[in-house]
Amino acid sequence: MKNYFDLTGRVAIVTGCSGGLGVQMAKALANQGAIIVPMARRENKIQEVAQEIHDEYGVETFPVPVDISDTEKVNAAIAKVLEKFGRIDILVNNAGTGAVAPAEDITDEQFDNECNIDLFGTFRMAREVAKKAMIPAKYGRIINIASMYGLVGNKIAGSAPYHAAKGGVVNLTRALAAEWGKYGITVNAICPGYFYTPLTQETLDSDFFQANAKTMIPEERYGNEGELDTAAIFLASEASSYVTGVNLPVDGGYTCM
Repeated sequence: MKNYFDLTGRVAIVTGCSGGLGVQMAKALANQGAIIVPMARRENKIQEVAQEIHDEYGVETFPVPVDISDTEKVNAAIAKVLEKFGRIDILVNNAGTGAVAPAEDITDEQFDNECNIDLFGTFRMAREVAKKAMIPAKYGRIINIASMYGLVGNKIAGSAPYHAAKGGVVNLTRALAAEWGKYGITVNAICPGYFYTPLTQETLDSDFFQANAKTMIPEERYGNEGELDTAAIFLASEASSYVTGVNLPVDGGYTCM
């Protein structure tokens, strides 16, 4: 029987891999046999994640600290991975942040920080991985984690910089897909809806948000752990070779209304 989503031996970088959705997606890729390179700023956290994934799935792991807002640190991190494995097959750009405040009160610093991490950070990682690993190999799978908020606005939690940055990631995905398709590189984005993470737990559990979910989400609930996994596995695999430039909402239907 053919395993369409076999990733055995593929080297996969996952940024923002110190907790939450990053770790969930890293585990999903590990489950399919991928070598996992967890990246985040906190070295102690990614070492814990790397050990946990190795123990649970038996795959090789290689934690590398990185600050995606710093080009030199990004380039040095990619060089470490290439020195170790000689290849990078999959990049999941998951690292991000989120400023919440009414648009009229957002500071220049908040807006600049959001775009520097969520949008420019995604580009920094993609640029270096493509240049040093994927273009020479004529193969690659880049998965940008955008957001349903990159596709629509919202009335309940002011976060204009986040919308702007994630909207940028949505069209950056199309732009890179258009440029790099000739190299055998696919570039796609996943646009998650509301998922529980350590950063969203308190907000999503509020009565206000719970009531909003019933009204705004056709499935009338938040995403559960593991419900992003299959999207990530599909877009990381050879089975998605003719899928590129796509922004895939995994949002319970939020953006269909």
